Amino acid sequence: MDRRPLGRSELVIEPLVFGGNVFGWTVDREVGFAVLDAFVDEGFTAIDTADVYGKGKSETLIGEWLKARGNREAMYIFTKLGSDMAPDKKGLKAAYVKLAVEDSLRRLQTDYIDLYQSHRPDPETPHEETLEAFDMLIRSGKVRVIGSSNFTPQMIRDAHETAVIKSLPRYETEQPEYNLYDRSAFEGELQDLAIKEDIGIIPYFSLAAGFLTGKYRSTSDFSKSPRGARMERYLNDKGFRILDALDRVGKANDATPAEVSLAWLVAQPGVAAPIASATSVDQLKSLAKGVRLKLSEEDLQTLTDAGK
Repeated sequence: MDRRPLGRSELVIEPLVFGGNVFGWTVDREVGFAVLDAFVDEGFTAIDTADVYGKGKSETLIGEWLKARGNREAMYIFTKLGSDMAPDKKGLKAAYVKLAVEDSLRRLQTDYIDLYQSHRPDPETPHEETLEAFDMLIRSGKVRVIGSSNFTPQMIRDAHETAVIKSLPRYETEQPEYNLYDRSAFEGELQDLAIKEDIGIIPYFSLAAGFLTGKYRSTSDFSKSPRGARMERYLNDKGFRILDALDRVGKANDATPAEVSLAWLVAQPGVAAPIASATSVDQLKSLAKGVRLKLSEEDLQTLTDAGK
């Protein structure tokens, strides 16, 4: 299994990041531990979460698992701050960064975070203030590498320019929404920037909130999971073209739609590792198979064309 660097940092990971957004929502402690154990057994090491997931329950579950397994040094823990935890707990101002990191470290039961990410842009706070706060965290050993999420290409360029001028750390990664259906946020300007500047792209919603698993094909399928309510926007000509292509490519490769979707994503230039979540061990094993699957150029083109 090929390992990929995250930007120009020292972090090198396998091409799958476990999405911890399900912890404290659709996955409880017992199942969460089982799925994380299976993730490690499959040879993966990177887990992504955020302080807002489950209002802190996601970080808490991951911290309990790390402590129970005694494997903190073997894992890469990614988390985020800056989204809306509470009226007084949001944004990227330096004072809040200092508070938020301590809360995340406490919940994760660790003394450092491998990748600390700005979850959303904060138009009220200049990049310099945020990067200076991150610099202090890196110097103190509480954070190893920093990244951004949901930033536009211009925001990333501005942040990188500030980092160069002020001799501050730069964002080494970016989390955009990107999958076979939702492509506009990454393809084009951001993809070109990522390749040119060696920015590690770790896309979220890699399976379009579950649509690309193939289990939502009509409105009657919406009740299959808590995410079903999000599926209506995918049930259109484009969505059905994609499902048809996934079925055909999957049949030729003895793979499920989810596995084919991840294989396509991993093959896209600039993508370091997709973020994907699982609510069972069987689902986790399918994710692992997907990122290991190598599709032919013809199959990749068939999928790309279907998603246009």
